Amino acid sequence: MSSIARSLDRFKPSPISEIYSRAARLKEEGRRIIDLSIGEPDFDIPEPVKEAGIRAIRDGLNTYTALEGMTAFRAAVSRKFKRDNNLDYTPDQIMADAGLKPLLFHCLQAVINPGDEVIIPTPAWTSYMGMAALAGAEAVLVPCREENGFRLTPDDLDRAITPKSKVLFLNSPSNPTGAAYDEAALKELAHVLLKHPHVLVFADDIYEHIVYDGFRFRTLAEVEPRLYERVLTLNGLSKAYSMTGWRLGYVGGPAYLIAAVRKVMSQNTGSPPTPAQYAGMEALDGPQGELQRRAAIFKTRRDLLIDGLSGIPGLRPNRPEGAFYLYPNCDGLLGRETPGGKTLTTSTDLAAYLLEEAGVALVPGSGFEYDPYLRFSYAASEDDLRAAVTAIASAVEQLR
Repeated sequence: MSSIARSLDRFKPSPISEIYSRAARLKEEGRRIIDLSIGEPDFDIPEPVKEAGIRAIRDGLNTYTALEGMTAFRAAVSRKFKRDNNLDYTPDQIMADAGLKPLLFHCLQAVINPGDEVIIPTPAWTSYMGMAALAGAEAVLVPCREENGFRLTPDDLDRAITPKSKVLFLNSPSNPTGAAYDEAALKELAHVLLKHPHVLVFADDIYEHIVYDGFRFRTLAEVEPRLYERVLTLNGLSKAYSMTGWRLGYVGGPAYLIAAVRKVMSQNTGSPPTPAQYAGMEALDGPQGELQRRAAIFKTRRDLLIDGLSGIPGLRPNRPEGAFYLYPNCDGLLGRETPGGKTLTTSTDLAAYLLEEAGVALVPGSGFEYDPYLRFSYAASEDDLRAAVTAIASAVEQLR
């Protein structure tokens, strides 16, 4: 009898982690690898935010806080929701956790019963599928076609909902495509959801502040107040403020759902990191102008990468509204043969070839349940992006 949980057979390990590990091994061997696989901003943390965390450590503020996070931090989150999203969540309607990733999982654990279905628009962040499996849910994958901007349409959502549907994941801007939903698109989805009162929505807004070309970010509970009691609005400090290693995420929602999440967390992570909460208060309450400056830099990188990849036959890049990823179609490169005689049949084959031959680490579309595509992260310097395009172009020229 196997001692390993059967639930682990229902999903694959994160391909992002696997690519990152393989790239790290090549770097250890002395290879120069341009890593465009990881979703981590390459900007430094704002100095006042650093100082707030350092001050907390020096002042001995390092002990456990309340399970749901300090009242002062949750009050800062409450102000953020009101300022940025016109959402009224009191501190008692907010939970903090050691990063958005565990918080999403805890929210699922709080609402899922055996046999429930979780609707996941694809391409989707790799962890959504694994979280659903570990929580005991069935993942219902809904392909969002490139011709629709990789966005979920109302008709596709309506067809996906069954009596077993429990949660819809809605990530905007999206990882891996950068696709984002404007107010009109959200209202169309809300119209469908209002017909199905048994469906909850987890609005993953982690890339909220990274948008381009005049796009105005809106979130679902803001656009349709009648869904307020069914939406958990989730966010964190990792992408906008570059605080990836500080591990601090937060969620706002109706009191009954927040109480359920709190009960799960009481037997799991416990309180979020204390110095991170002090730094987080400074990030959320301090000047926000740096966010626009960084978004402008990301836009420049986006455009540079689109222009470069557009010149490589066989790759067709998209033009995302937000986040810091491109998701180009790579179908034109499949079926071709490498100099070593291997036929590239999948995006995974292509990603492995570009890592070995071009020294560029990318994530294959198979990990996001939507192929044939590659994910490029442009959270990298312009020099690295130019070098990556040049190396990829050279590697593609060698294919037969």
